[in-house]
Amino acid sequence: MDQTTIASVALPGSVGAQHLSVIALFLQADWVVKIVVILLFLASVWCACIIVAKWIYLKRKFRAADRFEDTFWSGTSLSELYERVGKRPADPMTAIFSAAMREWRRSVDRGPGADRGLATRIDRVMQVTLAREVQRMEKNMTFLASVGSTAPFIGLFGTVWGIMNSFQSIAVTKNTSLAVVAPGIAEALFATALGLVAAIPAVIAYNKLTTELGRYANRLEAFAGEFSAILSRQLEERG
Repeated sequence: MDQTTIASVALPGSVGAQHLSVIALFLQADWVVKIVVILLFLASVWCACIIVAKWIYLKRKFRAADRFEDTFWSGTSLSELYERVGKRPADPMTAIFSAAMREWRRSVDRGPGADRGLATRIDRVMQVTLAREVQRMEKNMTFLASVGSTAPFIGLFGTVWGIMNSFQSIAVTKNTSLAVVAPGIAEALFATALGLVAAIPAVIAYNKLTTELGRYANRLEAFAGEFSAILSRQLEERG
């Protein structure tokens, strides 16, 4: 076997030096590398969907909170505001307000003596509602964190597998020319790059979204504290 014939020999999963495009690398890659690439691609797409959806969601919730607080502090009576938004709370802040007003009205309907412990019950109801709403807002954030921490290692696994293919090509052909080892190395680098493409946006978005979620949660806690103080003053006036 002459050198030209040896140089043309390659293992399954290798491609010629002239076919090192991304599509060609994927189509002719080893099945293990294909699985790694597909997993990373799907994770990257799903992360992008989560990031866009969360960003739009938070922007809408911040705007809804602005509108509700403007109405709340405008002097509108609590009963009128509850009748307007209490049946179908459209955002977490409205849900906290509705939960507190619902507990308040239940005590009023029970008559005298029902005010005992009402402030504590209202605080507890608002805290439970706040925790539930925050938990709902944090949905899918764990996936972003998981992709950010594991995608580079999944890509590294594809890298190791591609390098193994390169060494096998060298062993079969007994030739260390670049034409023999380049396909496997290209597969390896492709898997590594895709792992970073999935991980880097996930980490950046996770940090940014976590900060925004924290800001929004703090705003909800501040509103709950202020509303609790208002209801406590009204209880004192009734007493």
